[in-house]
Amino acid sequence: LPSETFDLAVIATGHVWPDEEKVTRTYFPSPWSGLMEAKVDACNVGIMGTSLSGLDAAMAVAIQHGSFIEDDKQHVIFHRDNASEKLNITLMSRTGILPEADFYCPIPYEPLHIVTDQALNAEIQKGEYGLLDRVFRLIVEEIKFADPGWSQRIALESLNVDSFAQAWFAERKQRDPFDWAEKNLQEVERNKREKHTVPWRYVILRLHEAVQEIVPHLNEHDHKRFSKGLARVFIDNYAAIPSESIRRLLALREAGIIHILALGEDYEMEINESRTVLKTEDNSYSFDVFIDARGQRPLKVKDIPFPGL
Repeated sequence: LPSETFDLAVIATGHVWPDEEKVTRTYFPSPWSGLMEAKVDACNVGIMGTSLSGLDAAMAVAIQHGSFIEDDKQHVIFHRDNASEKLNITLMSRTGILPEADFYCPIPYEPLHIVTDQALNAEIQKGEYGLLDRVFRLIVEEIKFADPGWSQRIALESLNVDSFAQAWFAERKQRDPFDWAEKNLQEVERNKREKHTVPWRYVILRLHEAVQEIVPHLNEHDHKRFSKGLARVFIDNYAAIPSESIRRLLALREAGIIHILALGEDYEMEINESRTVLKTEDNSYSFDVFIDARGQRPLKVKDIPFPGL
């Protein structure tokens, strides 16, 4: 067989798709495993995942039982069908935190001042030991430069790689997720009208792309720390969702249809033929239909179907 040699190989084979045999009338292992074609009765529906995939799954169910109506460009209401009074949707995740609305910022991105390619390469050359902590100090200086007020408000100087994510999510964890979503939506839409960029949001967005260059150089211990901390912040920031998705979510809340459940770190899920049951430390929840909307696992290298690679 002919062979080719490449300096860089990018493998874009997609994700692991759920086994279609797991799909039943009451359990969908992903939003893409027959949900869009399925008829979901007006019942108690559970959706695992509060990201955009989870919201999309909720919308796919909701539009079978009513319609979204825009009474103006800034407000959406949901009109429930008379025969769908029993529809109840619960979005759930470990934290119960919702993604924020996509925010206004300049594109192409403005350059960073401190976390530059040169600065990152210099830290990489010093070796993997302490690399993550050294780069985090650069990140702190970059954020302080961009937004000194926000830096002071979250006591940025007192934070480290492991506590930064806790500070990032702290206020949202304390607030009702729907109230936070409504407040965030109003802020985002106002900023779009006024073409105003929130400096701390924008600097985190730019830092994500810069800092990812150090990830292959981290040792195993620091790689785990990065995944538990900074990576969660970066993902939350760049995975902001369209304002329309937030409006529709709030419309379902106003209609009394959708709720959010924070499961905590320890829970058990039992999938039965007729329902799915989730048990936490404090309670038990039963769903007539359950949709797992957490996304797909990436393929392992050994699973990639190219034996000649």
